[in-house]
Amino acid sequence: MRAKKSSDALWEDDQASHWVGIERGAVSEGHAVMSLAVQKHHSNGHGICHGGMIFTLADTAFAFACNSRNHNTVAQNNMVTFVAPGQVGDVLTATAREVSLAGRSGIYDVRVTKQDGTLIAEMRGLSRAIKGHLFDEADEGE
Repeated sequence: MRAKKSSDALWEDDQASHWVGIERGAVSEGHAVMSLAVQKHHSNGHGICHGGMIFTLADTAFAFACNSRNHNTVAQNNMVTFVAPGQVGDVLTATAREVSLAGRSGIYDVRVTKQDGTLIAEMRGLSRAIKGHLFDEADEGE
């Protein structure tokens, strides 16, 4: 329940993801799935999906996974490796999973695949919890 409420609160104010066209999928503690239907305006000068769009998708899944426990958490470092190009018409899915959570620091791996399962990119994200929460749990009766 906490992961869903955290996801709902984060999603409501995530203007960038809405603007890009990212769709929210399943979110649970330490895990999140997001998708993007690649359109022409997501492409670069080579006619393939812009790496920044792929990174944004991966970073969004990372953000929802590391904020799933209702602690404000931000990216400390991210590294992305592009494996294959995304094409206009592809549906890319980013799946983030928590590898480690120790104190305020977390490690997350994100895989971006297209609709046939082809690996497009992998990202490793390092998170840092900061002050604050996404919602007030005292008001939620939890």
